[in-house]
Amino acid sequence: MRGTDETSGSLFSYVDLEDRIPAKHPLRKIRQVVNDALTSLDADFEGLYIRFGRPSIAPERLIRASLLQILFSIRSERQLMEQMNYNLLFRWFVGLGIDDQVWVPTVFTKNRDRLLSTEMSRKIMAAILAHREVAPLLSDEHFSVDGTLVKAWASMKSFQPKAEPPEADGPGDDPDDEDPGAPPPSPNPETPATEAKTDPMPRSPRQNRNAEVDFRGEKRSNATHASMTDPEARLYKKSPGTGAMLCFIGHALMENRSGLIVQGELTRADGHAERQAALDMIHRHSPGSTRRLTLGADKGYDAAGFVRDLRRACVTPHVAQKSRHSAIDRRTTRHDGYALSLRHRKRIEEAFGWAKTVGGMAQTMYRGLDRVRSRFILTMAANNLARLPRLLAA
Repeated sequence: MRGTDETSGSLFSYVDLEDRIPAKHPLRKIRQVVNDALTSLDADFEGLYIRFGRPSIAPERLIRASLLQILFSIRSERQLMEQMNYNLLFRWFVGLGIDDQVWVPTVFTKNRDRLLSTEMSRKIMAAILAHREVAPLLSDEHFSVDGTLVKAWASMKSFQPKAEPPEADGPGDDPDDEDPGAPPPSPNPETPATEAKTDPMPRSPRQNRNAEVDFRGEKRSNATHASMTDPEARLYKKSPGTGAMLCFIGHALMENRSGLIVQGELTRADGHAERQAALDMIHRHSPGSTRRLTLGADKGYDAAGFVRDLRRACVTPHVAQKSRHSAIDRRTTRHDGYALSLRHRKRIEEAFGWAKTVGGMAQTMYRGLDRVRSRFILTMAANNLARLPRLLAA
């Protein structure tokens, strides 16, 4: 018998939102870990808000929505609010009821900027890694480090020469500086007063919004130029022979047992940024450790000063050797663990690849070092969450 294609509206729904989500959906395990992690941060949330005034968006819901945006590659907060309006899975994950009103996109953005700072993103990542089911997956001895370029939200046309500060006038340039206590000079009565002439407002010729610009033959560098869109972005190229672009450098510290990111950092693009960030992250993750740790890295970290600093910090540098003038000698390469670390360190590229293809970090939509850093660390935490259902089921 053929069914009828008639639509009848229903006034009430008696199916719980929890029952509409499949029991084996990966977001169930992710939501459980996120909820437990956010519960442990309740005291931190309490200290960020005052006890009077109009209530804001609940920080737990705001963080769940931000993680959801990264996990499902939603390009903007406006599109996120639109999809949360009709997507029952998104409503369930964030914690909204089926009849709850979705937030205005600008209100959501303003609340997100106040809450998701660099420090808060690090606390969220640490709370997820400290979960009772996640902590046994981590190694506390063997780590890997690497960096990747994050393209800034600024075009090359915005890379303009820096404005030179105006030269200060000398002490004798201003006639009023001769005697600061003297009365102002009186006008000459013999000089007739002239009316000020008002020039008509000049009309600039109409220009195209995206005019053609030819940079050929023009020398541009970070010392003389800066981006008008994002002044903290720097011109940098990944390797010789490649084009330079306005970008930041994102850094990650990975433990080698399960390949989870335990520390994230983002700095200005600089030739020494990767090695300095690696030291900062290993010290932040294992402060004052007396155990012998290992740190795997590529050839870009093979520098005498970096290797020396690692050894002083009781960290064995499992760094890939350069073909010439390497700082790694036989006392490191003769052990079997050295080759094992070099093989495991390549897994960190999977996290960077996920962050760029899924997490939206190929080119960030945020401006300013602090905001981009906060988003990068939260994206690394979302990458860990995306891998947890499979790791915990194994």
